[in-house]
Amino acid sequence: MTDQLIATLAPYGLRCEHVVEPLGIGTRAPLLSWRLASTRRGDAPASHRVVVSANDETVWDSGEIADPEAISIIYRGPVLQPRTRYHWQVTVTAADGATNTSGSCFETGHDAWTAQWIAHDPADVEVVDAPDEGDLALPDHGLRPAVQLRRTLTVHAAPTTARLYVTARGLFEAHINGKRVGDHELAPGWTDYRDRIDYWTYEVTDLLQSGENLLQFTIADGWWSGYVGFDPRQAGAHYGTFPQLIAELHLDHTDGAHEVVATDGTWETRRGPIRYADLLMGERHDLNRELSPWRPATTVDGDHSRLVAAVAPPIRATEELPARTVTATGDRHLVDFGQNIAGRVRLTARDLAPGARVVIRHGEALDTDGTLHTDNLRTARATDILVAGAEPTVVFEPRFTYHGFRYAEVTGLTTLSPADITAVVLHSDTPPAGEFTCDDPDIQRLDSNIRWGQRGNFVSVPTDCPQRDERLGWLADAQVFLPTACYNADVAAFFTSWLREVRGAQSEEGGFPNVAPRIAGVADEGAPGWADAGVLIPWHLYRVYGDERVLADNLDAMCRWVDFVHHNNPDLVWRNRVGPHFADWLAPTPTPRDVVATAYFARSAQLTGLAAEVLGQLHTAQRYRTLAAHIRKVFVERFTTMDQPGFAVAGDTQTAYLVALAFELLPDELVPHAVRRLVELVNEAGPAVTTGFLGVSLVAPVLDHHGHPDLAHALLRRTEPPSWLYSLRHGATTIWERWDGYTAERGFQACAMNSFNHYALGSVGEWLYRGVAGIDQAPGSVGFRELVIRPRLGRLNHAGARYESVRGTVATTWSRVDGVLKLDVTVPPGANATLHVPTPEPDSVRERGLPAREAAGVRIVRVEPGTLVCRLTSGDFHFTAAAPQPQERS
Repeated sequence: MTDQLIATLAPYGLRCEHVVEPLGIGTRAPLLSWRLASTRRGDAPASHRVVVSANDETVWDSGEIADPEAISIIYRGPVLQPRTRYHWQVTVTAADGATNTSGSCFETGHDAWTAQWIAHDPADVEVVDAPDEGDLALPDHGLRPAVQLRRTLTVHAAPTTARLYVTARGLFEAHINGKRVGDHELAPGWTDYRDRIDYWTYEVTDLLQSGENLLQFTIADGWWSGYVGFDPRQAGAHYGTFPQLIAELHLDHTDGAHEVVATDGTWETRRGPIRYADLLMGERHDLNRELSPWRPATTVDGDHSRLVAAVAPPIRATEELPARTVTATGDRHLVDFGQNIAGRVRLTARDLAPGARVVIRHGEALDTDGTLHTDNLRTARATDILVAGAEPTVVFEPRFTYHGFRYAEVTGLTTLSPADITAVVLHSDTPPAGEFTCDDPDIQRLDSNIRWGQRGNFVSVPTDCPQRDERLGWLADAQVFLPTACYNADVAAFFTSWLREVRGAQSEEGGFPNVAPRIAGVADEGAPGWADAGVLIPWHLYRVYGDERVLADNLDAMCRWVDFVHHNNPDLVWRNRVGPHFADWLAPTPTPRDVVATAYFARSAQLTGLAAEVLGQLHTAQRYRTLAAHIRKVFVERFTTMDQPGFAVAGDTQTAYLVALAFELLPDELVPHAVRRLVELVNEAGPAVTTGFLGVSLVAPVLDHHGHPDLAHALLRRTEPPSWLYSLRHGATTIWERWDGYTAERGFQACAMNSFNHYALGSVGEWLYRGVAGIDQAPGSVGFRELVIRPRLGRLNHAGARYESVRGTVATTWSRVDGVLKLDVTVPPGANATLHVPTPEPDSVRERGLPAREAAGVRIVRVEPGTLVCRLTSGDFHFTAAAPQPQERS
């Protein structure tokens, strides 16, 4: 929200399908949503009214709806027409009758394609055997040139509106009259092309002119026909073998005429100056090479049924990083950008002779001798090459590849100024949602590393890493990190899109995969904690964004998954059909696999039952609730003991207790015993966390929930491995894949599996918001309707967070100075909050100078040891109290 003060209740942040003013939606009943703001304490909506119009005529009027909790509505009017712009406005009425109106728009997509798929004649495509002939030869693989396609059109008068609908099997970039269309990168993104292909809609009216116009595309392999994952087979083994394009340009004229220019056999094509472009291997521009002549395009088979409107935010170049340092050794220049990113380099190369070669290699780290460390890239070459032509100065920026890197090594230039090289950051442009601050610079850097890891791995799909020959949509990484991701950014549309890939990859038996889009040969059968993402992710998205449709879209797949596990494990201990069973991946202390698996079986059954209940499918809900109860009973019988020296969960690891407690698998009488043993294990380790990917997201929230927030703080502040701050001590700017990816004693860990940008272990970011800053919602709350504000101070003296929820802004800021605690809280209109003020003197709590019990919008609920619990209405609150002393770990 802007900083403008809103005196009365007003809607803002209007969205259609979780996107601001989307262009080209595909749904017939879009969700229209808004957020609320007010400077008046206790303000809440009483009713709302939504009006949708097109061409200055009302299409649908919801009428006034009395629903004080509503922040969205599903369009229920006449069928939306394709290729039509709709304007809509929402009027919100407060309890005192005051009204405010805000408006937005959306545009529908294309549903009647006439265009043909076209391509450059594959028989004419020159295959390059290596990213860099000679020392980087790859004799078993082939790389193909990016090709250009064009069509001229004559327009007698500039159109009133023009839209370009386009997609590719591969990647595309469009230009009209020499000007680039849109700002999307690596479009259309990655989907399982066998199921669906996203198309994008572009507003191009201002790019067209009266008279002759040139419409031109460049297409490259991308995920369709390039290298994908770590499959040793040749490029294009998963989907296709050469890139293809389909596009339609629609023009509306002042006289009412409608004109369509579509791809077909009349288009022309040629090999361009990009000799090859591959996501893993890199890109080569040869400006010294004679271009092939234009020739008729080839039409290729392909129907229109798989074309669907894009849902996720596009990949964009969102930031540019200047070179921090440039170190020269002869013609070899090592550039440090100071931040590990996903993206590319823009280089201004000067004083070039025709045929001169400039080579850019990328890496995340440096070897001990100061040279570029590339062993962890495996077969990915991550090398971009420029071959100079006649011009002595060239701006070289690849367009159809990306790399994970902090460092770039440039060879082939005599000199390189830091001003001539820039790192360009690429990622799916999910809108920022939250920000976190504190007075500990290490924890602040940890938060930064988590955010950069999210940006670098949300590239069309949630990948595991951006640098090596993998970059796959691993389900476990996504599900453990999702709560953190939701605080950092608005990921509703991003994950809604990716869940279509997850569902599409489900087997006929009901098994979810390990990665989505599904890649043949990549651990096909889903493992516990990995495949369960098909249940856990929809449920969490529903709780955060309040959109029941995510449950409706996924409930059948959720049921089929739980039934699949149940069918193959009738004794309710999940040992059969476990896929590769990664267990608690990369944990210093392994947890028994059947403990992890059975815990996730119970959790998926429980959440499937809850989802069915939300959707009103009570019989289904009861079936899965009952199954979950039976699995919990079996878990206790098979995996817990109460013998000397005390209670134990099988394996006696941190993760074993964490899943048992977090997934509520234990009866009440065993919970204190499990908590006690968990605390012992954490303290005996350092205190340190000894979990892997599945346990790490649970450790701080579980310790906090069961009365040990200061132990969670101690884990945050630990600097020896395993810990979050250890990597910071060794220069990390993103989250590492391993706790000990590099140590001074052993150097780099196993390079075959050693990413330095891998967000899973960064899932502690959720607790920075929920615990340290104190922004959470009650267990039964959806869309942050019922907030719980409970900051955990630890040994910090200041922290705060601001979060743009679907309901409006939630914010906390606290500081501890000279024995006084200052705590500011913002609760959005229509929400309420339970506030826990940490203080040894409950009577000292004041709100704007008044005793808390006398303050407007504040109601005292109870006094707990060291805490005053209050109930807050919406509004901005400013509390002071006697500050608690910093606590050592418990």
